[in-house]
Amino acid sequence: MPLALLALAIGAFGIGTTEFVIMGLLPEVAADFQVSIPTAGFLVTGYALGVVLGAPLMTLLGTRVTRKRMLMLLMGLFIVGNLVSALAPVFGVMLAGRVVASLAHGAFFGIGSVVAAGLVAPQKRAGAIAMMFTGLTVANVVGVPLGTYIGQSAGWRTTFVVVALLGVIGLLGVAKLVPEQPTPEGVRIRHELAAFRNVQVLLAMAMTVLGFGGVFAAITYITPMMTEVAGYSASSVTWLLVLFGLGMVGGNLVGGRFADRRLMPMLYVSLGALALVLGLFTVTAHNKPAAAVTVVLIGALGFATVPPLQKRVLDQAAGAPTLASAVNIGAFNLGNALAAWLGGLVIAAGLGYTAPNWVGAALAASALVLAVVSGLLERRAPATGGRTVAGSTPGPVAVTARH
Repeated sequence: MPLALLALAIGAFGIGTTEFVIMGLLPEVAADFQVSIPTAGFLVTGYALGVVLGAPLMTLLGTRVTRKRMLMLLMGLFIVGNLVSALAPVFGVMLAGRVVASLAHGAFFGIGSVVAAGLVAPQKRAGAIAMMFTGLTVANVVGVPLGTYIGQSAGWRTTFVVVALLGVIGLLGVAKLVPEQPTPEGVRIRHELAAFRNVQVLLAMAMTVLGFGGVFAAITYITPMMTEVAGYSASSVTWLLVLFGLGMVGGNLVGGRFADRRLMPMLYVSLGALALVLGLFTVTAHNKPAAAVTVVLIGALGFATVPPLQKRVLDQAAGAPTLASAVNIGAFNLGNALAAWLGGLVIAAGLGYTAPNWVGAALAASALVLAVVSGLLERRAPATGGRTVAGSTPGPVAVTARH
């Protein structure tokens, strides 16, 4: 494993921690700023929207900068945003700090995916991407529980100082370990935007929104589901989320390994199984052991789709993959927001706390349909000259040429 992947994983760990740790600290933050919990919830919403908007914005701004330098600038932005949050005198300033930190999120993972893929042989690219995303999954197992504990015992501001220090370590790691890669010749903003004329790129992004959205339809409402339906105590939810995180770690690594062998079959299996498990969660949520096992499976199957979907975008947007890769990260967050909203609607309609699981199953099944459509179009491509968009170049050849 190239050590540069370790540096990218450390950066991903810090970003994953700051994204999710706020959920465990909302009561402390709300009490400190004397705002309601729903108002404090804007710290979650604002971050998600910042990721969606920041991914293309920061990537386009960095088209003339080397990828290593851009990754360093993004980690610097991440550090500043978390320090602003830690030192915020009023709620509005903390919200601004959250948004600043979120602007680095999508572009870091997007550019980092391209860099990771370029560090290894073509047949190992999905595994390299998965290695970087391991930092994000491990953050849910270690970083978020530890950050929550620190925040509850030493104050929430301490947590954000620690996260900023993680950013410093990530920045130093990128500076020391990631090799310089020259800015690709001839690639400008219009070339990056041209990737979005490729129907396969758009299908992959739609799969990202729907597939991972299915996960968050259920997990967003995991606390009331586990306490009101399964019968767990409120204190047990933290450990259930750790189980979810462990599932994410395993699924991410398995997804990366098998996507390098047979990418589309990996997507068919993971999305189909995810839809099935989410549907079954409406039943297993009524039994403690079964519910715990299902939470692990949702994490594993959900994140098993991440490396293949990210690699799919890189391959199909091979001539200029950086922007498409970053926008696909934003698509994950868009799916999260959409699924959480839909899950809230069915609960508000009186369908019960398990109803979001049906929403998640429907979203994952829709992603599977799109995957099948994408596979069928790809099989037909040779009959039309092997082109899905005018002038596009097959993935492995173009990516190799750029590094």
